[in-house]
Amino acid sequence: MAPKFGTSGLRGLVTDLTPDLITDVVRAYLACCAHGGAVMVGRDLRASSPQIAAITLDAIRSAGLDAINAGAVPTPALALAAGKRGCGAIMVTGSHIPADRNGLKFYTVTGEISKDDEHAILAARGRRWPVAGCQQDTHDAPETASAYVARYLDAFGPHALRGLRVGVYQHSSVARDLMMDVLAGLGAVPVALARADDFVAVDTEAVAPETRAQLAQWCTTHRLDALISTDGDADRPLLCDAQGQVVAGDILGVLTARALQADVICTPVSSNSMIDDMPEFRAVHRTRIGSPHVIAAMQDARATDPAARVVGYEANGGFLLGFAANGPAGHLAPLMTRDCLLPVIASLALAQSAGTGIDHMIAGLPPRFTAADRLQNIPASESTALIAGLHDDPQARAAFFSDCPAEQAVDMTDGLRVTFANGDIVHLRPSGNAPECRCYAEAATPSRAQALVTRYLGKLAETLAR
Repeated sequence: MAPKFGTSGLRGLVTDLTPDLITDVVRAYLACCAHGGAVMVGRDLRASSPQIAAITLDAIRSAGLDAINAGAVPTPALALAAGKRGCGAIMVTGSHIPADRNGLKFYTVTGEISKDDEHAILAARGRRWPVAGCQQDTHDAPETASAYVARYLDAFGPHALRGLRVGVYQHSSVARDLMMDVLAGLGAVPVALARADDFVAVDTEAVAPETRAQLAQWCTTHRLDALISTDGDADRPLLCDAQGQVVAGDILGVLTARALQADVICTPVSSNSMIDDMPEFRAVHRTRIGSPHVIAAMQDARATDPAARVVGYEANGGFLLGFAANGPAGHLAPLMTRDCLLPVIASLALAQSAGTGIDHMIAGLPPRFTAADRLQNIPASESTALIAGLHDDPQARAAFFSDCPAEQAVDMTDGLRVTFANGDIVHLRPSGNAPECRCYAEAATPSRAQALVTRYLGKLAETLAR
């Protein structure tokens, strides 16, 4: 699949991310997006990322701009640093997708690029970019990671997680050392687990069964109170309770919103519907899947009501803070990009202050449960055509969902989302940044939600194979 813009920037096979293509896209971004005369560049730990970052920095220098090398840092740490500097940023990352792929994620002086910015970048590509005569050296920004750590130590304080024994599944997360530092600084005892030399693709929204079994085993073996991890670039969190059960990202979002006393939530249509039954949230805005859509909804909500305590989150767990909040020990400035640390820290601190575990916090929420997984190596054109056919042909849709109760509602906000008379929900959607087709499900029990995902991924595979 040729490199393309999806829900989280440009993505493609490493072999297709040539120096010419990278330079073209970066120069197009510089030509049409606000960057303040400087651009910070960060990267994840993929083997291909250092070279792509070097090409990116060269393209920035060739435009006569200040190129700032942040090195290997989490995406939210880069966004935080760029926001404080008032400059642009580019993160070299493929996020959770396999190591043979990579990509670029762009930020303007105000945060993540919008869909309008994306269209402008695409329209500006293909020019013969001139090389400016005033070249500048690359500047380093070693404080990027430490400032991100300080954000949470200052807001939550040295006793927020006192006494907790927390495992850190390190793998190849760019935040693997940083997570250890933050946990220790908040009073927890961090336990390092499974540090990897090669890149490991961890999708926090579709944790493989063998990985779930390993997480549970670690919790038992190391007597953990919780276990945390992230995807490759650390903008998506993973949190397990003391039994090693993975907390769904949209549940993590609810707990974090509650901990921060948010009152307006912006979240994709795929997120758990339990928030509709929680009176502390006075408004819920549903969006298409992808942080640009969530950010746009958050901006609209703030424009309508500047005093609104607005947050956003996705089913992958990435959390966006849209207002000046307070932690137990200090201030938390807004950060309008997906963050991995805030949801795990806020949720653990909330449970700790209540004298209970994460599992008990979840048990007190409305009883709605989600599950998700995906078919990999499925061309987007094939899954898009199948889903469009199911939407356009009610008889085909009835046949596909023949073992479900009567259809109650169909939502095409992003993919095909069908609600049935018993409250079950099945949502099919082509991935926006990888050759995958995703299936989301929601039901009254965890086992029912997982059974729906297993059933309809199987039917997807059978149908696409024909």
